[in-house]
Amino acid sequence: LEDDGNGNSRSHTPQRRDLSGWRVSREPCEPAKPRTKPIPSDSDKGTQVTVEIHPEDTPRKPIRILSLEEGSQRFPSLRGRDNKGFQGTEAPPPGAKDLHEYPWDKSSLKSMPVDLQQFKNLDAYALKVNVKSSVEELVKALLKQARTDLEKVRAIWMWICHHIEYDIVGYHDKSQRLTKAEDVLQTGKSVCEGYAKLFEQMCSVAGVQCKQLSGHSKGYGYKIGQTFTGKSDHTWNAVYLEGRWHLLDSTWGSGSVDDSFTKFTYRYNEFYFLTHPALFIKDHFPDNSNWQLLKPTLTLKEFESNMRQSSTFYTLGLLATHPDTPIIHTVNGKASVSVDCRPGTLFTFKLNGTKKHGLMALKKQGMELDIYPQTTGSHTLDIFAKPSKAEALGDAYECVLEYIVECESVDKAMRFPKDLNQPVGPSWYSERQGFLRPSHREPTIHTNDGRCSLTFTLGKDISVLSSLHCDGSSLTEETERRHIMQIRRGNQVELKVHLPHAGTFVLRIYSKKRSDPGNYDYVFNYLIKCLNAEVKWPAFPLRYSKWLEDYEILEPLSGLLPANRNVQFKLKMHGIAKVLVQAENTYTLTNNRGCWEGTCNTSGCTEVFVMVHENANHSFYSHVLKYEVETQ
Repeated sequence: LEDDGNGNSRSHTPQRRDLSGWRVSREPCEPAKPRTKPIPSDSDKGTQVTVEIHPEDTPRKPIRILSLEEGSQRFPSLRGRDNKGFQGTEAPPPGAKDLHEYPWDKSSLKSMPVDLQQFKNLDAYALKVNVKSSVEELVKALLKQARTDLEKVRAIWMWICHHIEYDIVGYHDKSQRLTKAEDVLQTGKSVCEGYAKLFEQMCSVAGVQCKQLSGHSKGYGYKIGQTFTGKSDHTWNAVYLEGRWHLLDSTWGSGSVDDSFTKFTYRYNEFYFLTHPALFIKDHFPDNSNWQLLKPTLTLKEFESNMRQSSTFYTLGLLATHPDTPIIHTVNGKASVSVDCRPGTLFTFKLNGTKKHGLMALKKQGMELDIYPQTTGSHTLDIFAKPSKAEALGDAYECVLEYIVECESVDKAMRFPKDLNQPVGPSWYSERQGFLRPSHREPTIHTNDGRCSLTFTLGKDISVLSSLHCDGSSLTEETERRHIMQIRRGNQVELKVHLPHAGTFVLRIYSKKRSDPGNYDYVFNYLIKCLNAEVKWPAFPLRYSKWLEDYEILEPLSGLLPANRNVQFKLKMHGIAKVLVQAENTYTLTNNRGCWEGTCNTSGCTEVFVMVHENANHSFYSHVLKYEVETQ
């Protein structure tokens, strides 16, 4: 019955991060590894750049030009050997027509309409092109299947993201770093500056205006709350398509590195192709604010303090977070986080690397999480998500949000049982498993007298099992299970819970198809809290296998009967020929409109059994219930 809170078992593999700094394809079941230190700039950007100009049929000669301003360099148009070069004048610098509203309007992840299905054949073709003799020959091969400027940019993007790997050695040793376009093509690897230079030159050969941009990024090694000073640490591109500038980052589109930054793995990321500027600004801050392509533009201070969401956050259809600042403070020991999203996303979390000290509830349009750190100081909170589609349930959760929780005081009363699974309470997920119209929709049930009753409407062909758990309990698992009485009435099921003592309990609920002989699968759980120290309910009577799920005990509900008393029995059972209650003597119950009723005296016995005669033609009885009798 061990699970991840959604009924899924998981195996664990080492973590890795994409180049935007996010853990990828990891189930959050292992303690989080220590945060890495901020990484240095991966390129040395001075006030000069080298540009290679290739006029048609003339030898190549590098010429040097001074940059016009930090982060905004104007390059002459490059002409490729096999294209006609740029038509007309050079693309204008960013203007009013290029700007997008900030904050994001939640309409599109892209800065222009893009139908990825239309790129399917082009993408497949670009991936297979294997030309490395020169940039010009490579572009010539790619353009055989690309007609429009958008298709040209797409082919170039796909080829770079799938053929250029991040240069781990060059990242650690600048003397080993190659960033010229031809060198990047020949070696098949580079750092971000090389990615951007190759992209720019390939676009030039293809006749598409492209700029190389530099600035600060919240990429690998970024720590929440850090400030950005000194030189830029990242490079990306802008392309001019259909009369407007658009942003992309082929470095971050290409793959991921492990936590020790010693191994690169190709892992394509569509998000950074023509990203909407209001999303791009979440982790890219250009040296020249004009290249934010936003109105209004953000200041560096705003960039530093703004929330950073991973690309997976948006590709999963997540829309907003509350709070939307990366550092949050507890109030009376509690910090709350919620996420808005389109229906159908599963969530989990880790506080300081463990799924403890929190209560997460799935909502139809997102999730809500309350965190109760058990020590003061700074804590790391990671939120993970994954799609809930049946074919994707085997997928791992991915980190979509990171917070720092500053805790000023601790709420010691909010401690959760170790058996509690996240998320807690009923949700659209439990509804999908057939648990409809729950009587209790909140994750926590408070009871003063130690009793509660939950009802659900069940989907077709569903059988239910439940269990009760409490930390430090002296009761066996079987005895704890006997503190739940399950009653089936048609497609309705009721769970009566009588707590053995005060405390915090977990009520787990499992299901399987009635027609399936296999095991029950975990579906969801509740948290039940009782502060009344006088509560001490006995267990319900022991039910044997012949006790059917649609039988019902009306009385006595307590599994512990008083000694030397007449006890009234009233049981709802169908398809039975005769019912006996065996104590010191045997008593026969009578059938009154579907209820078997009668009285039993408990004198002289320690146990009482209820037995049924299922067929009048048979001579044997089956035990269905067992009661204990109080000792004198």
